[in-house]
Amino acid sequence: MPVISPAFGYNRTRQIMRLKIVQTGEPVLRRAARELTSAEIAEPATRGLIEWMRETMRDAPGVGLAAPQVGVGLRLAVIEDREDFLRALDPAVLAEREREPVSFQVLINPRITSRSAEEAEFFEGCLSVAGYSALVRRSRRVEVECLDEEGRPRRIEASGWYARILQHEIDHLDGTLYLDRMEPRSFTTTENLTRHWGSMPVASVREALGLKG
Repeated sequence: MPVISPAFGYNRTRQIMRLKIVQTGEPVLRRAARELTSAEIAEPATRGLIEWMRETMRDAPGVGLAAPQVGVGLRLAVIEDREDFLRALDPAVLAEREREPVSFQVLINPRITSRSAEEAEFFEGCLSVAGYSALVRRSRRVEVECLDEEGRPRRIEASGWYARILQHEIDHLDGTLYLDRMEPRSFTTTENLTRHWGSMPVASVREALGLKG
């Protein structure tokens, strides 16, 4: 039985093979993914999966993608917050979110080893909950230990939006969605987020929604 069996689709415009991103309700999104062995990391199938995940993330587009989101229950994720994403955002928004470009990275068997007590709250979306967003409170800084695509140990210290991306993707590997952490009253369609809330500071959003603190 193959270890890796994602669902495929074909993007004729970009001439790439992309993977089907499963949506909330799929059982794989609610199961803890298993770790990859050293032998599995070295397999061509794993290298292929990483490449397909990278292209699928970019095609979506998104800033992160975990293997369970393409139907594969392995502790593997890719992240990338490209500079062209940031150009479209107001400098004040970037500053509030502490958001800077993050180069393409592969995370294998990641685990969060440290979280700051200080937290930050922002609207968060997910490719597996397409079309919706909500306020999610997360640690402002994290430390992560993982392996890279070559199986080499990595230690990551991240803050701001980078830390948020890491927490979001590692949650996926534990069977957790942002829906489990969100402020329910803030849940909104992406269209309404852009129309009503996208340009507002989080404190103003909370006040408008009648939320405390």
